[in-house]
Amino acid sequence: MLIRYEGMRALRERLGLVEAEKFIALIRREPFDYTEWQQTLW
Repeated sequence: MLIRYEGMRALRERLGLVEAEKFIALIRREPFDYTEWQQTLW
């Protein structure tokens, strides 16, 4: 649970509350492969 709390805190600090919520909603709505995302991110 601590990692979830810290992750949400980091998102809120970086994006703000509304944008953090939008980000979470986007990830939950679409199939998400973190490994593939990391490979294509950089």
